[in-house]
Amino acid sequence: MSDRKVYTDYFFDEPAFNTHDGGYVPLKEPTTPQEALRIPKLLKPNKETDTDMYYTVIAQTGETQLLPGAKTKTWGYNTSLLGQTIVFKNGKTIHITLKNELPELTTFHWHGLNVDGPITDGGCHAPVYPGKSTQIEFKCHQPAATLWLHAHPCPATAEHVWKGLADGVIVKDDVESKLPFPRNYGVDDIPLILQDRAFHDNQFDYIADYDPDGVQGPTPMINGTINPYFDVTTQRLRLRILDGANRREWRLHFSDDLKFTQIASDGGILPEPVDFTHLMITCAERAEIIVDFGKYKPGDEVTLYSDDVPIVRFRIHEFAKDDTKLPDHLVDIPDPQVTPNSQVHKVVMSGMDEMVEINGKKFDMQRIDDKQKLGNVEYWDISNTNDRDTGMIHPYHMHGTQFRVVSRNGHDPYPNERGLKDTIGVNPGETVRIKVWFEHLGVYMYHCHIIEHEDGGMMAQFEVYDPDRPKTYKLMDMDTLMTAFAKERGVKKDELYIPGMDM
Repeated sequence: MSDRKVYTDYFFDEPAFNTHDGGYVPLKEPTTPQEALRIPKLLKPNKETDTDMYYTVIAQTGETQLLPGAKTKTWGYNTSLLGQTIVFKNGKTIHITLKNELPELTTFHWHGLNVDGPITDGGCHAPVYPGKSTQIEFKCHQPAATLWLHAHPCPATAEHVWKGLADGVIVKDDVESKLPFPRNYGVDDIPLILQDRAFHDNQFDYIADYDPDGVQGPTPMINGTINPYFDVTTQRLRLRILDGANRREWRLHFSDDLKFTQIASDGGILPEPVDFTHLMITCAERAEIIVDFGKYKPGDEVTLYSDDVPIVRFRIHEFAKDDTKLPDHLVDIPDPQVTPNSQVHKVVMSGMDEMVEINGKKFDMQRIDDKQKLGNVEYWDISNTNDRDTGMIHPYHMHGTQFRVVSRNGHDPYPNERGLKDTIGVNPGETVRIKVWFEHLGVYMYHCHIIEHEDGGMMAQFEVYDPDRPKTYKLMDMDTLMTAFAKERGVKKDELYIPGMDM
């Protein structure tokens, strides 16, 4: 038995849990028959060599059997809902053709991937129009991690994700491959994309469910499966958990308070494994955990809950005994020294509902709000001014980097925040200091990842620059996007309604 401490609480400030929000939609256990958990297929490369990988990623419409009766109209990447898992290998040059077969423009944002901005990064400055395609190319240069792809067409990001445009991405490297982790994808290495949905005659209706503090639904949807079970055929199971919800936090625990071990966060493997019985993740965060079912026998069932609602049932079958132990140290994490005399950047997230802002301003696609020199290592202080008793936890996401969490209100970060991160939940009244550096030039966004908040203006953008290589960028403007959306939706521009567009 390991003598590591086992953490039994959720860490975040309980008064700010979304369960206390006036618009909270509680999860309900589905009454439909249990279904086998859908495991996304691996997207097959068009071609792979020793140095390069080639993919085609298609945003497309489809229909998915989510509930008994009529199929649900959905969107997905290379499939009808969510996507086929994309694998990148560290050190290889990646070539991707991005195709849009949707009825309207979208973008392809590589959440957590360290690439050039703004076009390769795929934020709102990189629209791909219906019936069109574009190509991106980049060198994959980051450690093994669970990342994700999602649409990011301001201010329709939330609606596109709600319709299904969210996909898992796995980066592999030689360091992770030598660690004693399960990695047989689909058998003992399983993605869990956690989302929630509301249904209207078996269909999604984003406008009907709209809430400026984040759209929620009462039905948990895991990997696009309602009421899923998974057949456990190995003693140890690796779960790659992604909070892919628009708004919902997930407070996770197993029946019997079964212990599990977190081995990775957003940007890759943690320096040391961390043992939990309860784990909370906020929107867009990832957590890789290993669960050991050694004390169970065939026929047993172990349930994963969020709060008190079952979201996945694990059905235990025969498995071979596995005595594999994790080392106390997993990987070394880069921790560069802060550049002397560099500024401390201030990011203040304020407001709720339609009043959300960053540093007292709504997002402007043409405005650069901050700058950091390429090669510098600098502190960013991320504050949440919401009231501690009535406010919300705002998950802060930064494009184009994986950062180190330095402190929370001057104290140590949570024990599973010592690895690389791209998203961090910030409690009301709290300031989280992060240490940030970049490998690429570009214009990038930073924002709250409650997706309706970013669509509503809790977003800003910064430039990573090199004074020896000055660059200018042609930034997309909101009028061009709105004109395109109106044309594609068949309405006059003054009749177009996208929640958040009046930010």
